[in-house]
Amino acid sequence: MGIFDLFGKKDVATDLRKQMPYNITTEFVPYKLRSNSRGSTVLTVNVRNMTQEPVMGSVVVQVPDRISLDTTGMAKEREVRLGTITPNENKEAKIELFGGVGTDKGEYTVTITAFIHYRDYAHVLNAMKKRATIEVV
Repeated sequence: MGIFDLFGKKDVATDLRKQMPYNITTEFVPYKLRSNSRGSTVLTVNVRNMTQEPVMGSVVVQVPDRISLDTTGMAKEREVRLGTITPNENKEAKIELFGGVGTDKGEYTVTITAFIHYRDYAHVLNAMKKRATIEVV
């Protein structure tokens, strides 16, 4: 019996650390970027809460060199705060990715990390990573 059982509160933090917290799906629209020219695509990230508890979530997207998250070509990481996600709820984040004159042909890997927070966005309880590939033609 834990200390929280005495006061009628349950400790869900250990349960949230043990299981896969999210189901993450991604989609690019359009699904390709043009090489050596300015253009953009929208990455749609859908996050479904697979736990039995409401959680506070956020998503961090990291892009490789030659692709950027802004038109200047400088931003390589962006955080999107999703707020409270109830059990089996689906939240969506849309992030625009930009190619430029230095974007060569090939496949580029984008890293998506979904976090479960507690108290505020500075405290992380669990995280899950997924990689998505964008093709540049």
